[in-house]
Amino acid sequence: MSIDRGGPTRPDLGIETPALLGDREFELARRLIAEWAGIKLSPHKRYMVHNRLLRRLRERGAGSFAEYMDTVQSEADEREAFINALTTNLTSFFREPHHFELLRVRAQQHRERERRPLRIWSAACSTGEEAWSIAMTLREAGCPGDVLATDIDTNVLEKGDAGVYPAERTDALPPERLRAHFLRGTGENEGWVNIRPELRGIVKFRQLNLQAQPWPAMDAFDVIFCRNVAIYFDREAQRLLLARFAQLLRPGGLLAVGHAESFPAANRAFRACGRTAYEYVPA
Repeated sequence: MSIDRGGPTRPDLGIETPALLGDREFELARRLIAEWAGIKLSPHKRYMVHNRLLRRLRERGAGSFAEYMDTVQSEADEREAFINALTTNLTSFFREPHHFELLRVRAQQHRERERRPLRIWSAACSTGEEAWSIAMTLREAGCPGDVLATDIDTNVLEKGDAGVYPAERTDALPPERLRAHFLRGTGENEGWVNIRPELRGIVKFRQLNLQAQPWPAMDAFDVIFCRNVAIYFDREAQRLLLARFAQLLRPGGLLAVGHAESFPAANRAFRACGRTAYEYVPA
């Protein structure tokens, strides 16, 4: 399929709007996102890739997808924007609540047995709802903790660090939890909620590519949340990711994965301890 370079001219950019993402550009996009982020996009994701890259193409004023893909490969800033555009960021507060119940129990046990803070990593944290939900769980359990929240997408990290969300994103939360952890906007900020200051010292947001070699130095974690991201990796990438998690988890540590993921089950050092949750038990 060739790129259709015809179509109506956008008066704001003065360029021809391409009607389709061509075969060559689509395959190049799939190869680059796999190489740079480890994300394996299936062929049926063409429509999604077209729509997300079209927004970047228009913002850059590129005349075609071919021209835009040349820019992606030659400019580091656009490479980052390309990765951001193709990263899936579906999330919500207390998504897959069984994991937070497991965390609550562990946090209470940790508070009774240990003097140090509970260390937790929210890998692929997206816009921060998972990381803040972890912090809320620690606060409710009365357990001191440190939460590292990482993602490859710099745009979502900024949103997570800001801690400001449309109020509708919290509609499913019980009123007592909403009052305990959020401030409601008033006046021109009506319709928005803000994470309370008491939680902000718990969570630190940092950029990290899970496929990068090496990762920056990190202390051992008691819990790692890595949910709904490894599903986009092939089996070898999942195996390597799990081995790297094992190096960072304390013995007995908890690994929570997504509802459609079971890759830790193939490793004898990880024992199922709940729904899509695994305990690290090295030999």
